[in-house]
Amino acid sequence: MNYNNKNIILVGMMATGKSTVGALLAEELGYELVDLDHVIIQNQGRSIAELFAEGGEAYFRKIESAVLKEMLEGEGRIISTGGGAVLAPGNAEMMLQRGLVVALTATEEEILARVSGDLNRPLLAGNAQKRVRTILEQRRDAYRFAHCTVDTTKLSAAEVSQHILTHYRG
Repeated sequence: MNYNNKNIILVGMMATGKSTVGALLAEELGYELVDLDHVIIQNQGRSIAELFAEGGEAYFRKIESAVLKEMLEGEGRIISTGGGAVLAPGNAEMMLQRGLVVALTATEEEILARVSGDLNRPLLAGNAQKRVRTILEQRRDAYRFAHCTVDTTKLSAAEVSQHILTHYRG
């Protein structure tokens, strides 16, 4: 399939490399980089943690879905989603229709190593190891809808980017 000028949508668990790989892809293709969480923060004037605290996860997911829909209306974008963007009904189908959806994965150990010391992740409040394991279990099948999957555990961001570009340019 030719995705020429279509969006590339990166989905996956937190700390799988979506933001880093997204930046490389945007640079390589000359596309606009859209970090969904950053757009939400800009639009709402509050952090993700504040939005969670204010209205809970359901409140945040509603905002996230609306911003995702708006960002998918353009073309030539690399859209780096938050790890839970796939959870709201209809989001997966919307992403599949608007570009190449790539799921990035990593082992539990790798995710923990990457998030250690990051205080800006509201879903990891408390015991990070237990929370990562729980979220991985809950979302085990949540990313299966993607057109392709890349395990980022033993790859550099540049290698992940090249895998995606090969698929994208097909």
